Amino acid sequence: MGNMVTEIVAFLLTISGWVLISSTLPTDYWKVSSVDGTVITTATFWSNLWKTCVTDSTGVSNCKDFPSMLALDAYIQVCRGLMISAVCLGFFGAILALVGMKCTKIGGSESTKAKITCLSGLNFILCGICSLTTCSLYAQRITSEFFDPLFMAQKFELGAALFIGWAGSALCIVGGVVFCFSMTEGFSMRDYSNNGARSFISTQNKKSSGSPHKGAADQGCPARQFGRNAYV
Repeated sequence: MGNMVTEIVAFLLTISGWVLISSTLPTDYWKVSSVDGTVITTATFWSNLWKTCVTDSTGVSNCKDFPSMLALDAYIQVCRGLMISAVCLGFFGAILALVGMKCTKIGGSESTKAKITCLSGLNFILCGICSLTTCSLYAQRITSEFFDPLFMAQKFELGAALFIGWAGSALCIVGGVVFCFSMTEGFSMRDYSNNGARSFISTQNKKSSGSPHKGAADQGCPARQFGRNAYV
């Protein structure tokens, strides 16, 4: 019962983290910068993995998609690949978790379901690592440009999408570790009990199937031992 509750808690953590990670892809504010002036000229510049936009004080936004994938900066291409990989890993991890959890009726035997759940936990851990790497790489680029005195272009600050991605990564990693830890503990206890039973049975068999001479001696048969002066 306790193991089942642990699986349910881990499942809720990982699914919540995966939803947060997936929501960062269409989120607008990966990096944001404001140009303050009068009420009319105030504008907000923001950008994500797909486009860059500017919003004026009236709420009207003008966006420009990145023209070519091959002409993008290397870090944006890496971030795109890692985020898409994180979403895919989380999706397959959720399917494996539904199949392998003890509270479901599919997945086969108990040992098979345990292996599937461990694989699901590893998927969620990789999902969190991919998302964590993406957000950290993007944030490192923003901070390096912001604090670089020689960088003369417009400087940006960290957007809300990065904090959402970090939170989702933490939930996925924690939930995946809980999945793997619970299943590993179950495997170790099961193997210990099985090994103990096997060793006990083998010991009993060895005792019962000893050498015939030793058995005869145990049953009271006299041993053929003669002294030096037996026939004198």
